[in-house]
Amino acid sequence: MASRFKILIILILFFDFLCSQNPEWIVYNTLNSNLPDDRVWAIAIDDSGNKWIGTYGGLAKFDGVQWTVYKKSNSGLPDDKIRAIAIDDSGNKWIGTDGGGLVKFDGVQWTVYKKSNSGLPHNIVRTIAIDDSGNKWIGTYGGLAKFDGVQWTVYKKSNSGLPDETIFAIAIDDSGNKWIGTEAGGLAKFDGVQWTVYNKLNSGLPDNWITAIAIDKLGNKWIGTWVGGFVRFDGLKLTVYNNLNSSLPHNTVRAIVIDDSGNKWIGTGGGGLAKFDTISRWKVYNKSNSVLPNDYVRAVAIDDSGNKWIGTWGGGLAVYREGGVILNVCKCNERVTPCKFMLYQNYPNPFNSVTIIEFDIAKESRVRLDVYDILGRVVKVLIDQHLSIGRYRVRFDGGGLSSGIYFYVLVADGFKSVKNMILVK
Repeated sequence: MASRFKILIILILFFDFLCSQNPEWIVYNTLNSNLPDDRVWAIAIDDSGNKWIGTYGGLAKFDGVQWTVYKKSNSGLPDDKIRAIAIDDSGNKWIGTDGGGLVKFDGVQWTVYKKSNSGLPHNIVRTIAIDDSGNKWIGTYGGLAKFDGVQWTVYKKSNSGLPDETIFAIAIDDSGNKWIGTEAGGLAKFDGVQWTVYNKLNSGLPDNWITAIAIDKLGNKWIGTWVGGFVRFDGLKLTVYNNLNSSLPHNTVRAIVIDDSGNKWIGTGGGGLAKFDTISRWKVYNKSNSVLPNDYVRAVAIDDSGNKWIGTWGGGLAVYREGGVILNVCKCNERVTPCKFMLYQNYPNPFNSVTIIEFDIAKESRVRLDVYDILGRVVKVLIDQHLSIGRYRVRFDGGGLSSGIYFYVLVADGFKSVKNMILVK
């Protein structure tokens, strides 16, 4: 018997070629998780892989295992309606609210900036971007604000070339130019001195209401509009994609994010999620052909494993990855600095149906953690990404598996370790 198990373990280490059985979609809502509201406005991902989710009912942090919810009632958050989130190089979360102003959260303290106590021009904050110098660029219903941590500079129609004081989107290119999407004034470029405005009259922009902006590695600006569809701007030429000349499922575009391969992921206001690749092919995900819970997509973010985190307006939060979702592992103790790689026994063990696996990473490296069944087949890819030094934990849910013995295998920088666990239902 011992010899048989030794052979099985050896086989496990060489079965990476087998197909993963991960689900491609996972949906979190107020019924099956601690998501505070099914109306999701904003998503940001920090360096540890934690998801910060702004909803109509509070701010949620999800580390892949645990949910932490912040509301007015249990934190320094001044408003439960979260419209925007940005994270600076120090890990501070900058949070835009629907009437409570701008909030800085460093993990312990909450600092609130309002019209009454700062230079913020309006207490409704729609978008936030952070430049290479750490300046916060804040789009409000009352103009654009720059905050360097001490000084505020406010741009309005009366003192600048800003064409409209309601700001919906901000993106910053590699040259430091700010691209600003307004409610009715079109798109503005600000280089720190000069303003250039693009609108329906002077550029061929299909709509003056700019709802989203993303910039690719080549410097192309990808622009979402309220009713005019999706636009590519290379600095000279505008190319418009709409539901008449392309497979864009809806002409209202609320979110745009670009993955490492250059694919554009477009959240629309009624047509679901669209993927537009580098050779002009479209793929649309909606309620009728996928597990997407709502066709109104307000926010999209992509983590290091290639999972798309999709915030919908009324359907909660969806996670999608071609080939199967890989939930990010979380760092469980920032103070631990391991001197060697180590895989620990899962707990609880035996378990039904959820267990926790912890491990130490002694050197920044590509890490893979897989779960195998007794026949050596991969049943779950838990991690496949680069991790920094530290101690980590990951949640394994065996709810869709049969009772029995399973093996989990950690591979990192030449280190391999195998342990078994028992699922009992």
